Amino acid sequence: MIEEVIVNTQQEELDPFKIAQRQLYNACKLIGLEQDVYQSLAEPEKFIEIKITMKMDDGSIKTFKGFRSQYNSARGPMKGGIRWHPEESESLVKALSAWMTWKCACVSIPLGGAKGGIICNPKELSENELQKLARNYIRKLSGDVGPNIDVPAPDVYTNPQIMAWMMDEYETIIGEHAPSVITGKPIELGGSEGRSVATAKGGTYCIREAAIDHDIDLKKSTVVIQGYGNAGSHVANILHNEYGCKIIGISDSKGAVYNTNGIEPYDALAYKKETSSVVGLQNTEPISNEKLLEMECDILIPAALENVIKKKNAKNIKAKIVAELANGPTTPDADDILYKNGVTIIPDFLCNAGGVTVSYFEMVQGYYLHFWSEKEVFESLDKIMSKAYRDTVNKAKEYNTNNRMGAYIIAIQRVVNAMKLRGWI
Repeated sequence: MIEEVIVNTQQEELDPFKIAQRQLYNACKLIGLEQDVYQSLAEPEKFIEIKITMKMDDGSIKTFKGFRSQYNSARGPMKGGIRWHPEESESLVKALSAWMTWKCACVSIPLGGAKGGIICNPKELSENELQKLARNYIRKLSGDVGPNIDVPAPDVYTNPQIMAWMMDEYETIIGEHAPSVITGKPIELGGSEGRSVATAKGGTYCIREAAIDHDIDLKKSTVVIQGYGNAGSHVANILHNEYGCKIIGISDSKGAVYNTNGIEPYDALAYKKETSSVVGLQNTEPISNEKLLEMECDILIPAALENVIKKKNAKNIKAKIVAELANGPTTPDADDILYKNGVTIIPDFLCNAGGVTVSYFEMVQGYYLHFWSEKEVFESLDKIMSKAYRDTVNKAKEYNTNNRMGAYIIAIQRVVNAMKLRGWI
């Protein structure tokens, strides 16, 4: 059975869930787990597919397909974002729910993993239609989510306002307040300080630790960011303004630009908000997204799509550190090449775990109705991310493997131990 999975993943190199299964298999093999234990971890506990039919503003009727993948609940309530994207797929949602499981376990927060999505283009929907879609989605899933079951959050093309509508719909259904049913909410409705920059902030703590290992002076370092969206623009600001890094290349879905003398992050973000792209930014030169990834730099941050570093371009990556702020930006074959070439990867479910960690803080604050300052949030986040990074590096050295496998081994062992203690395996 395991051999069949490996053959399939090699044939379908870029299928997200098969990549997640292959990574899991490789880690299980390294630590000598039995085949039946691997099988217990290789599929979601529950996968829900829903159909949402609703009347649009123009009177027409439209049907949307939605998903929720609940991967593993052994360590606590499941946690994961909701993505609204025209190319959302069952495979991607399953893969992301798996990575959420390993992410929570890697940073040692008491949560399992989940993920959700709707196939739609929110840019084509009115505010009224967005609200109806949000409420319909949570209504369909009201028996499968909850503060002690599965807690959604914002992800691609969803935001605090959408989370507020979802929370309100859930509370209407159950007839009581439940602020911890959703995270990533507006501050006024029980959201956490620091949540909007948490993913980027957590990533910079990992980058800081990796720079120490490589004896890189961040004040003299160069950074390339592939994906200048929410996480990418925030990480640029933090690295530039707090650590003194020079940002030399950035990109978005419409193209990429570079300036080896440095790009001012605030100027780039202001320009993008004005023009909808970084392309054409003053004092920069255009470059392809492919060549951007291959620029000479100290730190490369893939912060957009999955599978951008593949077998065919991994050998051309010149960065010393690849900090994966995106989910699944590097394929397993590329992992092997980068490791052999001495490139340090900060794997995605460690590097971008700042978001779910602060979401966990938001859940805790919601349970107690006691809220923390931004300073308290970031101090707690720093401790968790720094320890998780050190644990990962040490585990990788123990098994003579790359950091991704080190993170997987830590996460799998924690999940398996919880499953054994419960008597599941």
